[in-house]
Amino acid sequence: MPIECDALLFDLDGVLLDSTECIRNTWKMWGEKHGIPFEKIMAVAHGRRAVETIQIVAPHLNAEEEAKPLAAWEAVSTEGVYIVEGALPLVSNLPSNGWAVVTSGTRGIAQARLKATGLPFPKILITAEDVVNGKPNPEPYLAASEQMHIPADKCVVIEDSPAGIEAAHKAGMRAVAVAFTHPRHELVQADAIAERIADIQIADGTELRFAIWVKD
Repeated sequence: MPIECDALLFDLDGVLLDSTECIRNTWKMWGEKHGIPFEKIMAVAHGRRAVETIQIVAPHLNAEEEAKPLAAWEAVSTEGVYIVEGALPLVSNLPSNGWAVVTSGTRGIAQARLKATGLPFPKILITAEDVVNGKPNPEPYLAASEQMHIPADKCVVIEDSPAGIEAAHKAGMRAVAVAFTHPRHELVQADAIAERIADIQIADGTELRFAIWVKD
């Protein structure tokens, strides 16, 4: 059965964009500087704001101060950032008031990556600076719902991380996962799972604005 909604809320990195190479290089440099194993960082970094990742892996450091140069670097470096196949036609066919981007990155990073890859800028863009608590807290998705003037239970989230799926469900939203940065067995809490963003199909709904389903 398709999932119906009035708005789609997309995570950015790992859903519409493949920024894995850029993110891994950034965290590797930071980890080497502080003597923190790269694997420890990447085990929790996906789907979280940099400040909250640092709080988890290095509670002895000033997370706010450490996150600033990381964000500044990623805002000017788009090397290793690519558009995901199928992302452009998916969002380009949606009305501007029917979708938003909710990312754990900063506004500068999001804007630089959208510009570099040619993705359209969403009318609503929720970033790390717009919330007090990042994913898996529901605040980012609730902020998007509020700005779009669409009730949370009529929004569907497209995510690639367990933290993002948890945030969506805590916000009272359904979630469709894309098995891009995480294997399917780590995404089983989602309401549906797509292997690729190109497998997500959107059409007119019967009761709500959109109907979403995942191709077999």
